Amino acid sequence: MSVSVRIPTILRTYTAGESEVSADGATLAEVLDDLESRYAGIRARILDDAGALRRFVNVYVGNDDVRFLDDLATPTPAGTQVSVIPAVAGGC
Repeated sequence: MSVSVRIPTILRTYTAGESEVSADGATLAEVLDDLESRYAGIRARILDDAGALRRFVNVYVGNDDVRFLDDLATPTPAGTQVSVIPAVAGGC
């Protein structure tokens, strides 16, 4: 099942500057595996050494944060948009 993955600026070095790429997979984990097979090294920037989403990376399937769904087991139906968004911190 092909989905569209929006890539943040900081990770575009892995996708040759592309802001949106296609990936296949029935779940978010499968989509990330497919991304890794096409763009080596990108998964390590999204997942930690234990294979969980990095603390400061948010991933959305459609408009929903996967941490409030099934995390990496979240279904990714064909045509869905997956967004990888690094958390932004700031202060005064």
